[in-house]
Amino acid sequence: MGKYPRQKQVRLSEKLLKIRSALGLSQNEMLRQLNLDGKFSRTNISNYETGDREPPLHVLLRYARTAGICLDLIVDDELDLPSRLPSVAKHIKMRATRSIRRKKH
Repeated sequence: MGKYPRQKQVRLSEKLLKIRSALGLSQNEMLRQLNLDGKFSRTNISNYETGDREPPLHVLLRYARTAGICLDLIVDDELDLPSRLPSVAKHIKMRATRSIRRKKH
């Protein structure tokens, strides 16, 4: 751990809200979709969307997978989310190809 705090992502909360809204889910439904019900509460989702708190990395990864996008689209303030969600992440195709190769060996 360094001396300096991690830079806060300015657009993170906006993007998380956009993902949930595009999927047509309530905050409770989003928890279920992320497979976090019982571990997190609706308040967590609300805090992420208002910018009061930042979600841990594993939660951001679940958002990305649920939306069908690469994680960098969520965390990089310079990148915009696709206009249509859910999308198909480019890395999904790469991962499937690698999995097939591993099974052959």
